[in-house]
Amino acid sequence: MNLSPNRQRGLTLISLVFILGLIGFFVLLTLKIVPIYLDHGKVKSALEALKATPDLATKGEFEIRDSLNKRFNINYVYDVKQDDIKVVKHGNYVKVDIEYETVVKLVGNLSALAEFHDTIEAGQE
Repeated sequence: MNLSPNRQRGLTLISLVFILGLIGFFVLLTLKIVPIYLDHGKVKSALEALKATPDLATKGEFEIRDSLNKRFNINYVYDVKQDDIKVVKHGNYVKVDIEYETVVKLVGNLSALAEFHDTIEAGQE
């Protein structure tokens, strides 16, 4: 059998299908996971905007939660629930802690879980 390098070129059908399947899987993974991190960026920006509020240390817990909920509604953030937000207030010191997780179904019974934890502090303790 004469197997010269000039005669063996290209991919077989099986290797082409395998490569296209890998590319498709990573594209699917990217399309499912990137929106999670975009939403997390919206949560972080809402917390930073809340921290930039001049009289944050004098506000009550209800006002802080209401302000965050309004920011989340404007930015279409639905992953953060009320139970995920913890507000600690001592005098003029305020700590807002958001810890939440998001599960995205990929294919069949395969899912991706992302956990986030963000904190801001304002005022003097």
